[in-house]
Amino acid sequence: MSSPLLPLVDRAARLLDRPGRVVLGIVGPPGAGQSTLTSLLLASLAARLGEDTLGHLPMDGFHLADVQLDRLGRRERKGAPDTFDVDGYVASLARLHDFPDRTLYVPGFERDLEQPVAAAIAIEPSVRLVVTEGNYLLLPDGGWERVRPLLAEAWFVEVDDGVRRSRLVRRHEQFGKSPAGARAWVEAVDEPNARLVSATRDAADVVVSPGLGALA
Repeated sequence: MSSPLLPLVDRAARLLDRPGRVVLGIVGPPGAGQSTLTSLLLASLAARLGEDTLGHLPMDGFHLADVQLDRLGRRERKGAPDTFDVDGYVASLARLHDFPDRTLYVPGFERDLEQPVAAAIAIEPSVRLVVTEGNYLLLPDGGWERVRPLLAEAWFVEVDDGVRRSRLVRRHEQFGKSPAGARAWVEAVDEPNARLVSATRDAADVVVSPGLGALA
């Protein structure tokens, strides 16, 4: 395990000192690296606690499918707060607490298709710590305000804006956009969303720096 990650693994593991099931939220603007941190954290926690103890509930699985975005006229804003099924996401988080003895099936997100996949992830009754990650976990409105009370802690991942934007351009190019189209999408869609998310930084319990150090 890399040493900068160790304090975060320790902190996440200590959440299990609380009774019942706990949910850790990892949030950041588009391209900040919250999914990478989640993967590293889950792998390290699995080695320490066992895979059966851990679950993953990504917010991305609650993207509205393109057919719904077309119906709503939001396809060109895909990734904005109102292009997700926030009610379904909140209901799934609530069920983690309300029905811990039942298997919870939640959607995943297929990057190659850029579409949600129903019931792709199962969270079993043995799971005590669930990590959920996404952009909008700390938004104060639009239905997202119901997320924070369901989290034991929220961690905010931040990185230099230039680095973050470069990552986003590369990601969009990898999934088929031209270089010019990728840059245009980042400026028109991703960056307004990033500004919304960055405004929620102070609501987090921990800020995770680019080197994976934690700033309380």
